[in-house]
Amino acid sequence: MTTKFVHILGVPFIDTTRKDFIKKLQGRIEKQEKTFVVTANPEIVMHTLQDSEYKQILTKADYITADGIGIVKAAAIIGESLPERVSGYDMMMDLLELANEKRQRIFFLGASEKVLGETVRLVEEKYPGIQIAGHQNGFFDWSDPALPQSIKDSQPDLVFVALGFPRQEQWIGRHIDGFDKGVFIGIGGSFDVFSGNVKRAPEAWQKLNLEWFYRLVKQPSRWKRMLVLPKFALVVVQRKVFSKG
Repeated sequence: MTTKFVHILGVPFIDTTRKDFIKKLQGRIEKQEKTFVVTANPEIVMHTLQDSEYKQILTKADYITADGIGIVKAAAIIGESLPERVSGYDMMMDLLELANEKRQRIFFLGASEKVLGETVRLVEEKYPGIQIAGHQNGFFDWSDPALPQSIKDSQPDLVFVALGFPRQEQWIGRHIDGFDKGVFIGIGGSFDVFSGNVKRAPEAWQKLNLEWFYRLVKQPSRWKRMLVLPKFALVVVQRKVFSKG
């Protein structure tokens, strides 16, 4: 079956549901097909318009998913369709469940030592079937080849990279060619949420697509970052009008 992509401001998003995408990733794990996944929100898309090097990194990704209701809405504006959000945190939780069943190997990269330690401890407690291939906090020397080599030697099926945007995509893009296998996914602050250090929006807020607003209420300092949302919508509309004109 042909994979369909929806292009939003030059970024190709895979047209998929979360359930189907997890199946696709599991298939690639079983075939040991190396895979680079980007979970992109409007902020990431807007960043590609001003950072050509970052945009070039995204061209190396095998799949880019719609991590944000703004992406789904943008698809509708341009006359396309994306069925739902496919967020990094939700994917991480789904993949942990499957990795536990299939006794897969996972490497955890990113966050502070405290958050990372709590994340690894909880994984060991809740998912005893998972084999911890290794872990490293987000404070390391990027020029030191020891880390990518140690990850390669640990032979992980999954590598969760929680370095935040744009660093996680930059790290994966820089090193992906040196690996033989593994699904590499940038998951932002998911370790913070999983470990309980950051509270995720209640399910009711998520269903109303107001998770972004909940985060703003809880972290008012994010207001400058949130300004990208109306700018993103405006650029999408302008590009649509221009393409028709």
